[in-house]
Amino acid sequence: MDLLKLRGQIDEIDEQIVDLYEKRMDISRQVAEFKIETGKKVFDKAREEEKLRKVKSLTHNDFNSRGIEELFEQIMSMSRKLQYRLLSEHGSMGNLPFIGVDGLNEKARVVFQGAEGAYSQAAMVQYFGDKVNSFHVDTFRDAMIAIDEGSADFAVLPIENSTAGIVSEIYDLLVEFENYIVGEQIIKIEHCLMAVPGTKIEDIKTVYSHPQSLMQSARFLNSHSWQQISMQNNAFAARKVAEDGDKSKAAIASEYAAGLYGLSVLQKGVNQSSTNSTRFIIVTNQKIFLKDAGKVSICFEVPHESGSLYHMLSHFIYNNLNMNRIESRPIEGRNWEYRFFIDFDGNLSDSAVKNALRGLREEARNMRILGNY
Repeated sequence: MDLLKLRGQIDEIDEQIVDLYEKRMDISRQVAEFKIETGKKVFDKAREEEKLRKVKSLTHNDFNSRGIEELFEQIMSMSRKLQYRLLSEHGSMGNLPFIGVDGLNEKARVVFQGAEGAYSQAAMVQYFGDKVNSFHVDTFRDAMIAIDEGSADFAVLPIENSTAGIVSEIYDLLVEFENYIVGEQIIKIEHCLMAVPGTKIEDIKTVYSHPQSLMQSARFLNSHSWQQISMQNNAFAARKVAEDGDKSKAAIASEYAAGLYGLSVLQKGVNQSSTNSTRFIIVTNQKIFLKDAGKVSICFEVPHESGSLYHMLSHFIYNNLNMNRIESRPIEGRNWEYRFFIDFDGNLSDSAVKNALRGLREEARNMRILGNY
């Protein structure tokens, strides 16, 4: 058997495939022009399913049948991508589920979770400026309710820490409420150990802070035999220690919170990572996105069957979209089934993004766009 001869035959076949592909895409362009004139939809699920059945029937074994199915799924996806691009070039952006805006309302009312001095407040000020009209609430749910009911235009919520990982409650609330992400703000986190003035480290018996802050400071805390008590927010912890006035109690929070509540900082930087940062999201109940937005967040469920997640992820591959995060959360009431959250680069007006979202909407269960920011 001559290997070079076999490779030469493959090269000839590949050249034919490339030629046929370009001919097919040229016809797809003509189809798009017809759809532009007649107003027909790009995606025809029944037509594509029939096409897949037909091409699979032309193969001679199961392995080839599966391969042809994957090949033509990608070819048809590329064809749709071309058609969506042409529609955009002709001024037809399609029915976007969100409205593009140039900027957010400067006079908006903003809510953050926690007390004065919370890291959420710092993120809010960095994003909206120090003249922002704001108020605070006790829980993440309260913040979501505030924008859902209209008492606030935007909420600032922590969604991920570089050391402790995701804030799972926020992911669940994004599914529960019809609220949308319109921005994000990353701030560096430096936790400080603080107590009432005159306190020495050897006086401390109990430390209060948010669970994630306790986790981020675990190495420091584990070197002491202190009781650790979780609070809803770091600023709440600082406020409690100040109000109790007990030298046996300390809090882990920001240096700003210490100053605000009149506490003495006993030690700075108690979190073990010097690069510790938290990503906050800006959430609203309006279906809007900034026109220069570059990241899309979605969530969806998949059929509980082999290969279902692979098929969902293929929409990003076929459309050359960079997926930069995937998380999963259990679906309440359905054991061992999960909802997936994905962040990927793109804008809702991009043809590739629209193509991927249309494919996902057809194939996934309960697909939702969480925002473009």
